[in-house]
Amino acid sequence: MNSRLSQKAIPRNERLILALDVPDRAAAEALVNLLGPTVVFYKIGLELFMAGGYFELIEWLRVQGKRVFCDLKFFDVPETVARAVRQLKDRGVDFATVHGNDTMLEAAAREKSDLKILAVTVLTSLDRSDLESLGFQCDVEELVLSRARKALKLGCDGVISSGLEAARLRDDLGDQFLIVSPSIRPVDNTVHADDQKRVVNVEQAFRNGADYIVVGRPIRDAADPHAAAAAIQATIAGLFPAG
Repeated sequence: MNSRLSQKAIPRNERLILALDVPDRAAAEALVNLLGPTVVFYKIGLELFMAGGYFELIEWLRVQGKRVFCDLKFFDVPETVARAVRQLKDRGVDFATVHGNDTMLEAAAREKSDLKILAVTVLTSLDRSDLESLGFQCDVEELVLSRARKALKLGCDGVISSGLEAARLRDDLGDQFLIVSPSIRPVDNTVHADDQKRVVNVEQAFRNGADYIVVGRPIRDAADPHAAAAAIQATIAGLFPAG
């Protein structure tokens, strides 16, 4: 078995997180009902937050027996971030993201209780040229590693990182933290032309050390979303046969 393959006691059917990037609660519930037991873990982000009924959707998902990842990428003055985490931590949410500097991450970690705080390293829609335009004169992998190292020291439970950088994170920082990898494309990304640049497939992400993967469009926009999710779960089952 690949030495970077996650050994954490995570049920294998929970390693797939479905990004509920849909316009409203009704569409979200329809997709969840369509997928049924094929998907257990859901990520809900800014689009649904702005649509209204965000916390009601969280409660509905929990009643359905689902796990919830709130991807709101908190970025504000540290006290505001702390207060936001305080509001979220008792709502049955499993993961939440913070996309900020050291003091923001520290504030979030201080208030988290059982909520796991994931630090965003570098958005997967950015590549080297994008970072240079933002003033970062460094390699993407080095920036991801630097941010991850700081986040873990500040009390975060893990990071959001492309599967491309997961191997370096595992080799340098060990296994005692979570890596959640978005921008998973089960097939060549030319088939799914979109705004994500640093992408990997399901097997590559896990073999590089990811604990969870986040998949959106390849399931949501598939001709048969249930079959697409089932195919990914079959790949995961092959990697984690005892899960």
